[in-house]
Amino acid sequence: QVQLVESGGGSVQAGGSLRLSCAASGDTYSRYCMGWFRQAPGKEREEVATIDTGGGSTYYAESVEGRFTISQDKAKNTLYLQMNSLKPEDTAMYYCAADSRARFGGFCLGVTGLYKFWGQGTQVTVSS
Repeated sequence: QVQLVESGGGSVQAGGSLRLSCAASGDTYSRYCMGWFRQAPGKEREEVATIDTGGGSTYYAESVEGRFTISQDKAKNTLYLQMNSLKPEDTAMYYCAADSRARFGGFCLGVTGLYKFWGQGTQVTVSS
């Protein structure tokens, strides 16, 4: 069992930056794939970025690559998402997720159905 708590969301103007945090507790942190997902009103939840907490390999959705960076602090069991050059279309509820089933070929897949453990979400709003 893993408990996840996100923080760091807020409102920002286009071009601004935010850093999201996800504090993990419970099971051994390094066993899991962890990822950031987002869901805008009326849309399906989509992957943003994932990281293999053991090996460190990362994956980014094309829509955020080059602007967002996923990272971790193993000592604090905390996952981060640094978001730069934010756009209005980045507006969504952002969720942290974890599951060992998402690991495939040395990477963590960004498939929502493979993640069992989810945080409560943190809202990000980007105004133009």
